[in-house]
Amino acid sequence: MSKPILAKISGVGVAIPPKILSNEDLEKMVDTNDQWIVERTGIRRRHIVEKGVTSSDLATEAALDVLKKTGVKPDEIDMILVATITPDMQLPATACLVQHKIGATGAWGFDVSAACSGFLYSLQTAVQFIASGAHKNILVIGVDVMSSIIDYTDRKTCIIFGDGGGAVLVQASKDESEGTFIDLLHEVDGAGGDYLCLPGGGSKFPASHETVDGKLHYVKQDGAAVFKFATRKMAELCVKLLERNGLKGTDIDLFVPHQANLRIIQAAVERMGAPMDRVIVNLDEYGNTTAGTLPLALHSALEQGRLKKGDLVLMASMGAGFTAGAALFRWGY
Repeated sequence: MSKPILAKISGVGVAIPPKILSNEDLEKMVDTNDQWIVERTGIRRRHIVEKGVTSSDLATEAALDVLKKTGVKPDEIDMILVATITPDMQLPATACLVQHKIGATGAWGFDVSAACSGFLYSLQTAVQFIASGAHKNILVIGVDVMSSIIDYTDRKTCIIFGDGGGAVLVQASKDESEGTFIDLLHEVDGAGGDYLCLPGGGSKFPASHETVDGKLHYVKQDGAAVFKFATRKMAELCVKLLERNGLKGTDIDLFVPHQANLRIIQAAVERMGAPMDRVIVNLDEYGNTTAGTLPLALHSALEQGRLKKGDLVLMASMGAGFTAGAALFRWGY
């Protein structure tokens, strides 16, 4: 009997806009201050694109970065998955634009719209395509230009989000020692859909003078409801995933959580019983880049020398929808 086809992450690429929007900058724009933002979120600054830079631009930059690092050529890519809620346009899919920009002539793909959980949902999809034997090289990209859908007069949302993202190359493997995926878990609670949404621009509220005047094309959030769900659900899924694999929080070498709020991360860590020094936190630098947070966090871990071959890694996220997910894997390089 042949060995099952496994999936591994072979490289990480990033796209980080150079422009900075600090808490001090926001103090001049809305009624807030650095101390208030840091105490409630842990965020100190975020990166913002220059005018005209799109999600496909960031996705292309991240994709080319990971291809360069891994030595894989664009025409060797079978599939491109782009997790984003800020596509360049309603159609075509951002994945199509990226495919053309990087010259991946043999690849097909599509976008995944699951907000902050989009990157993990895309990873699950890639792992399944690899396991089926359909593909060998898949680009999974998580990017968002959140500044394009944020109202910078709304202090409830403008302090949270930034722009940026990253890409990973997911490849087929038959050797567990290379570092492969162990398990993935996802959930949706659609009852929470109204608590974090962008009302305008879809079939319910097509773009009009009324929707623009009503600011319906900006993110709307019930912060208390989102915080309550995120604090409970991210911890719950992490514990469930660990338990069904016979593991405890102390078995994890690195926890890579969605970077939305430091208090949410700390709650998950406490529930799992994992040491805080095994957690990667970079939201102070980037804020919440939505689908981009997890690849950016992986990049930060690599830059800090906190990932080595064989490490057991747990990733988790939650987002609008409500969507939530977790992934468990061994690091391969």
